[in-house]
Amino acid sequence: MSEDVDVAVTIDVSGMPCPAPLLGAKKILDDLQPGQAMCLISDCTGTRDDLAVWCQYTGNVLVSATERGGGKIAYLLYKAGKAQTTPIPHVTLDMRGVSCPGPILEAKKLLEGMKSGEVLQLVTDCTAAIDDVPSWSRATSIEFLFSLEIAGGAKEFYLRKG
Repeated sequence: MSEDVDVAVTIDVSGMPCPAPLLGAKKILDDLQPGQAMCLISDCTGTRDDLAVWCQYTGNVLVSATERGGGKIAYLLYKAGKAQTTPIPHVTLDMRGVSCPGPILEAKKLLEGMKSGEVLQLVTDCTAAIDDVPSWSRATSIEFLFSLEIAGGAKEFYLRKG
């Protein structure tokens, strides 16, 4: 979980089966202000997919899923509104099945042709990308907005050209 995020509420619903984690997240997010963050801790294996689909429909943002040990995962979510909502990418680059540094090299090529302020959604299942993409963006004028896990162990990275 990102250390620089101000989490308004943390709830631990470990031991509760689906759909309880999703319902708990909804109840908390309904009471938060747009852009505020919450942390949901769950050991239910269906929580990740439930939250991802629910966020697609509500505009809320599943920012990260961090292993906590003992089968628990901490999910960081933002309530829809303000600048924390998922940006609509101008370009999507699906690099699943390509190992690093391939995803970064292709993202760099695409971003060079994009206008300042445009957003690239990079999708990859390369495990090295988890650290490589944020590090690469810090060393360039590319703004790393956030990443989130999707089905099949892949990650989506949202990058904005500076």
